[in-house]
Amino acid sequence: MAKREVTSKKAASAASKILKNKTASKKAKSAADSALSQTKTPKKVTSKKSGSASSKTLKSKSASKTAKTAAGSALTQRPNRKK
Repeated sequence: MAKREVTSKKAASAASKILKNKTASKKAKSAADSALSQTKTPKKVTSKKSGSASSKTLKSKSASKTAKTAAGSALTQRPNRKK
């Protein structure tokens, strides 16, 4: 079941900055793209591929705080895992 969350204004702003940054990694841009696409649509969820990119961005020591903000937002919008 998908979570009914949307990207906050702060996270959307961070995602926008990442997408405009020429030096941001592909993983960071993927996470930012996913977060930005979910700004006002709670029915959308982060894909498995974008979730993986978001996770790697959060674990990265070289990722900026802005990139991690966007990645965190994208990850909160992943469906819950089945146990």
